[in-house]
Amino acid sequence: MARRKLEGRIALITGASRGIGRAIARGFAAEGAAIAVAARSKAELQSLAAEVEQAGGQALAIPADLSDAAIPARVVEQVLERFHTIDILVNNAGLGSSSRPMPVLYFDDAFWNLSLALNLTAPYLFIKAVLPVLLEKKWGRIITIASINGKIGSFHGSAYAASKHGVLGLTRSVALEVARDGITVNAICPGPVRTEMNDRRVEYDAKRLGVSFSELESRLTPIGRRLDPDEIVPMAILLASDESAAITGQAFNVCGGVAT
Repeated sequence: MARRKLEGRIALITGASRGIGRAIARGFAAEGAAIAVAARSKAELQSLAAEVEQAGGQALAIPADLSDAAIPARVVEQVLERFHTIDILVNNAGLGSSSRPMPVLYFDDAFWNLSLALNLTAPYLFIKAVLPVLLEKKWGRIITIASINGKIGSFHGSAYAASKHGVLGLTRSVALEVARDGITVNAICPGPVRTEMNDRRVEYDAKRLGVSFSELESRLTPIGRRLDPDEIVPMAILLASDESAAITGQAFNVCGGVAT
């Protein structure tokens, strides 16, 4: 039997209670990683941890409000208390434009600040908290789930697009700083994915454009559909594995052909 790609690794995944984060956590656990998962939803995190443990894996659920700048360092401390190290960080937690889509002229300043806190500042703080551990062992993988809106604009979603553009700059800059330390730093840029968050955005745009949900959904990508969360997982596993040692500072589209 082939050795699993993440056997013996410890992975911290934020925003893992649902959607892409949950799918990545399951995928990492299936490849042999022990997982620590952080998000606001306690019940969903606990169900994920129970699922992993029932399958013979190790999991730690950490309910946390990641918009609080003091929390990332505390989450990392809890992971180190349980597993004594961290090998892989996945910055997935975030806030989409679907919560409050609006033009810049009328944009809610509080929502702007919250979007940047979750989508840009939280990844920065998690990276800052995890790096000392990775630098000491001279091995690490940092993966941020960005978006194709980190490369193109988002109509009525300026805070989301600005924060995702910013996190790509963060990814590329940190990658340069640690390139000779055995640490890779990359981003994944999903297109539209079937999640609760994206459902609300599709509903908003369908109403705005005067078309049905299903009609708009079929037009969102060249492949004629949205992606499933599980379709993001193979790229995340690759970037978390030993096989990605020469891949760093990159932003990979997994988008059904939306962006190039």
